[in-house]
Amino acid sequence: MKVAIITGGSNGIGKATALELGKRGIGVILTYNTYKDRAEKVVNEIEKNKGVRAVALKLDLTKKETFEPFVSEVKNKLATIWNRSSFDYLVNNGGIGGPMLFTELTEEYFEQILNTNYKGPIFLSQKLVTLMEDNGAIVNTSSSSSSKAFVGYSIYGSLKAALSSWTRYLANELAPRKIRVNAVSPGPTHSNFGDGAFDKYPEFIKPLVDQTAFGRIGLPEDIGKVIVNILSDDFGWMTAQDIEVSGGHLL
Repeated sequence: MKVAIITGGSNGIGKATALELGKRGIGVILTYNTYKDRAEKVVNEIEKNKGVRAVALKLDLTKKETFEPFVSEVKNKLATIWNRSSFDYLVNNGGIGGPMLFTELTEEYFEQILNTNYKGPIFLSQKLVTLMEDNGAIVNTSSSSSSKAFVGYSIYGSLKAALSSWTRYLANELAPRKIRVNAVSPGPTHSNFGDGAFDKYPEFIKPLVDQTAFGRIGLPEDIGKVIVNILSDDFGWMTAQDIEVSGGHLL
């Protein structure tokens, strides 16, 4: 059985991706930071698929010093649950969002976005890639704000752009091992983004719907299916790409 690691798998796009992986018979190691109960529910849902196993591990992407113990725990779970010493797929999905105008920018906000959305995935991948099988695949969750200048997202968007750029560099370095590295850039998606901003402020939804070719904003499942397909061998000839998944937002 193939095994995937997905960060931020307890809710939103990460949860949808983890569930889709399970439906396709892929074992899942998902991470959570705060909501252990949500993560365990995702594990239970995945394991309803016959023969599929899953496990949830705590991870804080802002604390680089915890990555080595986390990798040791991953090794332990791979051995005890799947009788393996390696895994096949990595989805760098964990992150935080929410706008802040440049004129109000704080160093605390900048550091939080930097460490969670950019520095964390890089140094975690550095640790995990040694455990990856050759011919595996990595997908990084970027954002359509990496290429579209939304007001209030100058830091979030620019660091997502950096993640997309890093995706290409990593694809080049891992090409000798035939490990594909791609990114997906979701548009507006009704998930827990910004601590559930769309649920708190539903009036923000209609303007985005009006800007989207398909007449709605995205759902986590829309993005999760794309991520899982990109991981699959069907996309075995694609690497170093950043695919916008937005339903035609701001065409």
